[in-house]
Amino acid sequence: MSGSDPDLKTLVDELNRGLPSARAAGQVPEGSGLDPVLTHAAQQGASDLLLVVGAPIALRINGRLTLTGGTALEDEDIHGFLLPLLTARQHQELQRSKSVDFCFQRDGIGRFRANLHFQRGTLAGSIRLLPARIPTLETLHLPPTLRRWTESRQGLVLVTGATGSGKSSTLAALIDIVNCERRDHIVTIEDPVEYLHLNRSAIVEQIEVGQDAPDFASSLRSIVRQNPDVILVGEMRDPETIATVLTAAETGHLVLSTLHTNDASQAVSRILDSFPQGNQLQIRQQLSLALLAIVAQQLVPTRDGRGRWPAVEILTASHAVRNMIRKGDDHQIYSAISTSRAEGMITMEQSLAELVRTGQITRETAMAHCFRPDELPRYLK
Repeated sequence: MSGSDPDLKTLVDELNRGLPSARAAGQVPEGSGLDPVLTHAAQQGASDLLLVVGAPIALRINGRLTLTGGTALEDEDIHGFLLPLLTARQHQELQRSKSVDFCFQRDGIGRFRANLHFQRGTLAGSIRLLPARIPTLETLHLPPTLRRWTESRQGLVLVTGATGSGKSSTLAALIDIVNCERRDHIVTIEDPVEYLHLNRSAIVEQIEVGQDAPDFASSLRSIVRQNPDVILVGEMRDPETIATVLTAAETGHLVLSTLHTNDASQAVSRILDSFPQGNQLQIRQQLSLALLAIVAQQLVPTRDGRGRWPAVEILTASHAVRNMIRKGDDHQIYSAISTSRAEGMITMEQSLAELVRTGQITRETAMAHCFRPDELPRYLK
């Protein structure tokens, strides 16, 4: 953690002094207390805003956490900032589950995704600033080859990576391509809905878990009876959702979803490990038939320290890869990716080495973010 912003420090100090008494007098409209901070965060190009008791407001800028240097927040301040953002249903969810995810919008400021939770018995919040426009593959600096999967009529495309690696943005860019270029019925299931897709060439329905449906699995079961062409599942969280996704991808639907794994081979293992041993042979068969591609991504700091650039691992479901999945030869998947550049595949180490060669990142950054340190040096020669 480093840095300090004197303007935001002054702002936070003023809010800390004024909000408690103003709230007591009933003078603070819903959400207004946090709006100046959200405005400042957007102006600074922050991706995230953290509110924790005992610490000043913190911003994440270019992947680094920056403390404002303001006065440490108290429990009353956090409540004043965050609770007015909640609907009655969301407040009940927070009390019941001790955590709630939701999106909200502020006119003239932007759209935000928030997670409210408790730590050390006090309320805390993490707020993600969402781009004003749906990103494109170009603005995300992603390989244009990803576009080809938006032309598929059925199959599964997985985007994997850690939290904050840009998975949702990648999926939004792919869905926007379909929306602009195909006359299809697109249905998304998200928790919460992040990017709002207007109807363009396609018709887009967006279902929010908790508001429009009880969970991913039941929503997905219902969706496949609603004649969709393209389905986006925000996250494959449980075996029932995974099984339904595989069935949908086999039976005439293009399905896009995410997993929290670092690389492509881990994604295959995570799917299989979600099921009992006795069911894994069937799941292998389904996955080998349904899979189109897996994109594993992470955002790495640029050489000039002013931004982050995506490093990606791409696995396409070639005939050889499908056989590996079917036969249980998962350990060979990485080797298949590393030797199949002609088929559009690339390992994370190869991607990082290319970013070093083009001057986007340093060798040190590449070494810090690679998954196989023994593999990277041979690509840097």
